[in-house]
Amino acid sequence: MAAKNQKPSEGMTVREAGRKGGQTVKQRYGSEFYERIGRKGGEATKHSHGHEFYENIGKLGGKKGGEATRNRYGPKFYETIGQIGGQKVKKLIEEGKKASKKT
Repeated sequence: MAAKNQKPSEGMTVREAGRKGGQTVKQRYGSEFYERIGRKGGEATKHSHGHEFYENIGKLGGKKGGEATRNRYGPKFYETIGQIGGQKVKKLIEEGKKASKKT
């Protein structure tokens, strides 16, 4: 099997080809297309694996993902992204207040 970054004869990597194809689909069908096919896939998975499947992957995936992020970036990372998120919310609230005063 070819490596992911190996270039085909045209000189494009698999990643570049995938990105180009994704952009073409998005232009042709719109971003809602991805929402529709994602929802259909989710429904099919629910029918074949049951509701509990999502509960289990949510419990395991969230824990594993959180542990991996903590191990990669350290606990301080969560504090930093929390502060950034809080600042963003504060800014949005201020903008909302300004917009409501104008009307």
